[in-house]
Amino acid sequence: MPLKIVRNDITKMNTEAIVNTANEQPAVGQGCDSAIYEAAGYDELLSYRKEHIGAVPEGEAFITPGFRLKAKYIIHAVSPLYMGGDHGEEQKLRSCYRESLRIAKENGISSISFPLISTGGFGYPMEDGLRIAADEINAFLLKNDMLIYLVVFGTKATALGEKLYPQLEAYIDHNYVKEKREEEYGDAYFGSVRPSDTGYEEYGMQARHFDRRTGRNNKALAPSVKDADFMASAPIAPHAGFMGAPAPSETPASYDDFIEERDSKLEERMKHISDTFSEYLMYLIHDKNMENVDVYKHALVDKKVFAKIKNNPNYHPKKITALCLCVGARLNIDETKDLLARAGYALSPCDKTDIIFSFFIENGIYDMIDIDIALEEHGLQCIVS
Repeated sequence: MPLKIVRNDITKMNTEAIVNTANEQPAVGQGCDSAIYEAAGYDELLSYRKEHIGAVPEGEAFITPGFRLKAKYIIHAVSPLYMGGDHGEEQKLRSCYRESLRIAKENGISSISFPLISTGGFGYPMEDGLRIAADEINAFLLKNDMLIYLVVFGTKATALGEKLYPQLEAYIDHNYVKEKREEEYGDAYFGSVRPSDTGYEEYGMQARHFDRRTGRNNKALAPSVKDADFMASAPIAPHAGFMGAPAPSETPASYDDFIEERDSKLEERMKHISDTFSEYLMYLIHDKNMENVDVYKHALVDKKVFAKIKNNPNYHPKKITALCLCVGARLNIDETKDLLARAGYALSPCDKTDIIFSFFIENGIYDMIDIDIALEEHGLQCIVS
């Protein structure tokens, strides 16, 4: 059975076991630990640990009843505190997953839900934590049959997802073309969307500003009035170009300054007109004052794969890798199209994966975990699988 990544409150997962991020001593921590104790029955669970378990070192795991939870069992993984990565944190984190899965197997457990161990209050970087989780769980599934969920968000983020999801659905409904047809030559480019269709009101601006000559949208996607409350309350940090708006620090002081800055940037871009995918990616990363390590980590791209791209100007990446790097480098939609074209790719209205990536990039949401969940929820191949 494959690993499934879901957006949920882990205390509400209806699996035979759930995994908790535990402390070494019989004490309740914050985040996932506290939430599970509260849902299971705080006093009962804490008393059980004190009486039957005691202290347990980092990287080890133990099992308790689920008490009031839907889950029959709680497997407690004693999570390592992240102190920069040079104190054996990765080995201990991998051990948390291995030990939890070993205990689950020994107890005949057929389904289990994991949080992203150590990535909350314990401080482990989320992208690294996700990669380790996927590595260990998938290695286990190669030899064992178990239904395993990776629950990557808690209650607050789940609420955000519920607000974001309808916008994504409307965007897909409006932009997805099920069959190839003469979309390049008429209003059908964005699909056979009628005023009565789902998503027409939210994303009708797309068709009105679509330039058939250039194949580009001449006006950034803007939120509808009824989305205003969501955009005001959603905990998404605005990026340059977010929803078409420049970052405050980048707003030109005058029109002349704007023209000068635009011409300078255009001249610089023209110097890279013949760059390969690799060369142009490296240029964009440098132009945005980003570090290579931040780009490939946020993109969930393996370090070795990124090194091949960096060191070989003619390296031809897979399309999904190229898309992930566009997210990791925080490119806007035009930069994304330009970079993809240098590897021979284009964003297709006939491919839901492309549509989902486009939605997140156009809205300035550069979170690969959110994108991965969206792919999972639409039955598509996930990045982490």
